[in-house]
Amino acid sequence: MDKNPSGEDNDDIDWDTEDELEIQKIQDTVFSSCTNLRTTGQHVVCGNGEASSSSVPFQSSKFIQQFVVMGFTEESIAKAIEQNGENSDLVLDALLTFKALDDSPEEQPSTSPQLEPSISSDDSFSEYNENILDDVYEEDSWSSDSDNCINPVGRCYLNDEGSSLSGKEKTLLFLANMGYPEEEGSIAMKRCGPEASLPELVDFICAAQMARAEDPYLPEDVKPKLKHILNDFGGYKKRKMYNGLCKRKKPREISAEEETIRLPKPMIGFGVPTEPVPTMVQRFLPKKTIGPPFFYYENVALAPKGVWDTIKRFLYEIEPEFVDSRYFSATQRKRGYLHNLPIENRFPLFPLPPRTIHEALPLSKKWWPSWDTRTKLNCLQTAIGSAKLTDKIRKAVEKYDDEPPLEVQKYVLYQCKKWNLVWVGRNKVAPLEPDEVEMLLGFPKNHTRGGGISRTDRYKSLGNSFQVDTVAYHLSVLKDLFPDGINVLSLFSGIGGGEVALYRLGIRLNNVVSVEKSEANRNIVRSWWEQTNQRGNLIHFDDVQLLSRDCLEKLIGSFGGFDLVIGGSPCNNLAGSNRVSRDGLEGKESSLFFDYVRILDDVKAIMSRHR
Repeated sequence: MDKNPSGEDNDDIDWDTEDELEIQKIQDTVFSSCTNLRTTGQHVVCGNGEASSSSVPFQSSKFIQQFVVMGFTEESIAKAIEQNGENSDLVLDALLTFKALDDSPEEQPSTSPQLEPSISSDDSFSEYNENILDDVYEEDSWSSDSDNCINPVGRCYLNDEGSSLSGKEKTLLFLANMGYPEEEGSIAMKRCGPEASLPELVDFICAAQMARAEDPYLPEDVKPKLKHILNDFGGYKKRKMYNGLCKRKKPREISAEEETIRLPKPMIGFGVPTEPVPTMVQRFLPKKTIGPPFFYYENVALAPKGVWDTIKRFLYEIEPEFVDSRYFSATQRKRGYLHNLPIENRFPLFPLPPRTIHEALPLSKKWWPSWDTRTKLNCLQTAIGSAKLTDKIRKAVEKYDDEPPLEVQKYVLYQCKKWNLVWVGRNKVAPLEPDEVEMLLGFPKNHTRGGGISRTDRYKSLGNSFQVDTVAYHLSVLKDLFPDGINVLSLFSGIGGGEVALYRLGIRLNNVVSVEKSEANRNIVRSWWEQTNQRGNLIHFDDVQLLSRDCLEKLIGSFGGFDLVIGGSPCNNLAGSNRVSRDGLEGKESSLFFDYVRILDDVKAIMSRHR
């Protein structure tokens, strides 16, 4: 899952909307600085088009001559003054911009970008259009493909020989070549006004980016650095800033190690209950890995290229099993599972869980529009859509008596898929409630509720957990192998997804050593253990890095060894949505995978010696 650090419990914080309110506050500050005056001919004209009582003679002005002697043409100087008034700094900035545009023909192709709007440009829809910037994904938005470039939200630039660029299109193209998404450029032009200079547009976009630095889900250790960079950038004098901006900003190149792997289609691993396996699965297990102790490791499937090869290399060259939980539940969850469990005679949990959105959330069916064709939810994340976003969608949809225009439908579906929003009333969408997430992931109702855990931490804990039905299908082979119960070493155990799966399979838990750093998660597992009247022993440790070989020796000596070592190390540095620290297995959190390997090797070595 994406890394989304939980906030501190604070009754005064509305964690759903605080970040977006901060964005609005910063944007409002920038909006107020945008000029609403423009010069036309020999009169200063106010924003409403009425001439003021004062007029300024143009041609004889000394103001113009100071730029003429710098080598600028009178035509460009007049244009700069028309846009910025008699402000030396702004006029100079504009002149430098014009010169940069004239000197950079490669950045002004003769082709015209045909902009396919992703939402309506109708005036009645302006509020909806202006606020898209708050909610779009933060993804790379510029491609080097010279023929057809598509950005993350589906907008397309198509070559059209023989057409010319308008002023607005040139500005958008120039901003895009500097690395700014087209949506941000369009919104900046709309909010700052058609006469706004390029520096003002850049300032507006930078302000919005600064607001993102206040995102409560951004890692705390990254915020100070990001704020410093953005504040420093935004604090430059415009002339100095523009010298850098006029150089084309290259997109971040993705190295071979950062490319994601190709996943099998369909993602059914070595088989799922609802889909036929097309061919006989042949699986090779090294002799030293056959039999107890069994191990089971899980992580995100869409990791950077090379990650799963490394995982496989450290776990005895066993092929991972890639499975999407959409075959077990109403939500997608693409995960890789690497284990030495048998794959014959598996069976699912009963009763079978709901497989579609309407089966899982029947009350939503009444309000579900026909143009929302989703039957499955996307991967459940550690954060939810904000109240501001759901209100924006309501206002957009309720403007139309019948179905909204296709552009509006596309935008609403984009946000609904991104945040797993469901329809709860006429024109009303809402994020999933924690108990609904528990049900979709196979946990008992109220599993994460109470005991001092905040709503924020409930979403975080659930988002980082196993999908119980999927994991239980893989672990079901253990029921016949351990009729008298099982001893489990649960690493990174979170809210106990592995333990819940074994319990629901009817496998008695004799001894469980649970290693989990989060105190809130440890409390959840302890509470579940007591409420389900477990008769075995639950032993907690809080840090895998401190689980030494000597400690494992004592544990194994006390109850004869472990039958199963299960866990999934943090995916913080592996998840595709992490644009800050997607460092693979070298990342601070995801490098804990190597502690899983260390502990597993120690357990195997100690148990082989005891035999």
